[in-house]
Amino acid sequence: MSKMHKEQRVPFVVANWKINKLQADVMDFLSQVNDKVPDQKVVETGIAAQDLFLADMVRTTAGTPIHVVAENVHWEDGGAYTGETSPKALKDIGATYVLIGHFERRKFFNETDSTVNLKVTAALRNGLRPIIDVDEDMSTYAQFMDAEPSVAQVAAALAGVSVDQIRNVTIAYEPTWAIGSGEAASADQAQKAAHLIRQTLAKLYSPVIAEQVRVLYGGSVTPDNAREIMSQNDIDGVLVGTAALDPKKFLQLIEIARDPTVPEFDIDHI
Repeated sequence: MSKMHKEQRVPFVVANWKINKLQADVMDFLSQVNDKVPDQKVVETGIAAQDLFLADMVRTTAGTPIHVVAENVHWEDGGAYTGETSPKALKDIGATYVLIGHFERRKFFNETDSTVNLKVTAALRNGLRPIIDVDEDMSTYAQFMDAEPSVAQVAAALAGVSVDQIRNVTIAYEPTWAIGSGEAASADQAQKAAHLIRQTLAKLYSPVIAEQVRVLYGGSVTPDNAREIMSQNDIDGVLVGTAALDPKKFLQLIEIARDPTVPEFDIDHI
């Protein structure tokens, strides 16, 4: 995949707060970043938080480039699904993106390839943009690099997703061993995984479509390792957990995404 195509994709930095922060923490964080986030034509920015904060976040970030991201969604628009969140309701309150298929959802809440696909199609049906998490072991494909295999979780998640819809999908690669471990994949490992994902998209759709879909890396991302990771040709941004709980580090990551080749910057001029 060429550098030229990478430059045509807008970088994307997404904070995943999981179930951290209380209401006051959320408002304090937003007060520190709202006026420092660049235009989304330069770098897209999203913050994923617990459902109970989302409506207030939408109101507080109104007029800023920040996208409010849900951490989960149900596959039905409404009905008797106590404790779940309707995609129609998320769209109604102003959420833009939704995380789907995160490793923690698979591990602790028994999500499967099938339910991930149902959620992806439900999100798209309601005008939400899915960020599909992939935690598959890419090393199993290493010997088949020239054969362009299909990364199974990507193929399963996108079943029934049309050419028009795939343009609103982002794929995030998060190796399970890196999540919360403090040890990120090397830039080379992340690039190889992103390349395999893009090969899968080319096989499922076309090489042209594969160059248009953004692929992110997640798993122990920090300002210290993000620069090298985001310099890779097939990586368009990061999905960040712990580091994104700190507004200063979050802004640093956004600035790195803006231009990974710039070694230093003044955070007051983001």
